[in-house]
Amino acid sequence: MSDDPVLLDVTDGVALITLNRPASRNALNAAVRRLLPRIVAQCEADPEVDVMILTGANPAFCAGIDLKELGGGGVADHELRSSSEDRSGRLPWRGALPPRTKLLIGAVNGVAVTGGFELALGCDFLVASENARFADTHARVGLMPGWGLTVLLPQRIGVARAREMSVTGNFVDAQLAYDWGLVNHVVPHTELLDFCRSLATDCRSIDQAAVRRMLRTYEEVSNTTVAEAWTIEDKASREWQLDGLDRDAIESKRAAIMERGRSQTQG
Repeated sequence: MSDDPVLLDVTDGVALITLNRPASRNALNAAVRRLLPRIVAQCEADPEVDVMILTGANPAFCAGIDLKELGGGGVADHELRSSSEDRSGRLPWRGALPPRTKLLIGAVNGVAVTGGFELALGCDFLVASENARFADTHARVGLMPGWGLTVLLPQRIGVARAREMSVTGNFVDAQLAYDWGLVNHVVPHTELLDFCRSLATDCRSIDQAAVRRMLRTYEEVSNTTVAEAWTIEDKASREWQLDGLDRDAIESKRAAIMERGRSQTQG
């Protein structure tokens, strides 16, 4: 397998995008945060691509922001200081991924944690392998979400369940995620990508202009009720990062969080 931190394979109109840092559980370091949006934008602009599938190199989907890099100062202050009105240094769009009109299926093959959980929530819908686990550990780390978790998670599972996930940091397994409506399907691990490709083929059999307008309509409808929530979360995230973020404490908490995660995701 290539050493590139994000891989792209386009076959029969379907772009498979794979986070490729398996030794770090596909944590979102600076290289991934730069490359992933570029690849999504590239697929959006490519007339040979109709559907995208986002997954991670086994054993994880994505463990979130690389805490080792963050704790060591790998995220520059200018990335934290920009406001919603002046987003220089921050992503020039809402969420982790750039705007798109094409379907993006999340193929969750393992743990999706915190920023990685937000990345999954940025997909149009999710298919989970039996190995998938989900957790929001922002507060446990001492961070605030900034990629839309407080907007998108309640839309999927309801406000009360979203609050429970955020204030406990507990992991939710694939079956419970399905029961709660977080994922559309749970499939055997070895069948995950084939199942997602089958759904992508179903999508490609429909008029693509109609598909993209339908997806845009869903976006427009949801924005009429939650657009302001994105601004609220962004403001809270920026203020916390400036006044409440303890970089030294992040590194000391990291090992304990990883051990707790392992104890909750085994089996």
